[in-house]
Amino acid sequence: MTDAERKLWSVLRNRQLGEYKFRRQAAIGPYIVDFVCFEEKLVIEIDGGQHADNSEKDAIRTERLEADGFQVIRFWNNEVLGNTDGVIRAIEEALRTE
Repeated sequence: MTDAERKLWSVLRNRQLGEYKFRRQAAIGPYIVDFVCFEEKLVIEIDGGQHADNSEKDAIRTERLEADGFQVIRFWNNEVLGNTDGVIRAIEEALRTE
């Protein structure tokens, strides 16, 4: 895991966020997603600098996950590391809109 993934996992694991169960590095079809709450069909992806060059690939991946009924939200590593509270609020909002 990256530093950003470790930091976010420390908040998501063991039902610490609203009693929702998250899994990390979970398989959904041909993809391994960073974090997922299957109960709410919410996928959380943490993107590093390499994703700037892979935006088309990431868009296709997101479309396919959404076609399977998942909501996908993405954060940059620096967002997670520098604004963890804001990232958590965005995840909580996504969970409320499911």
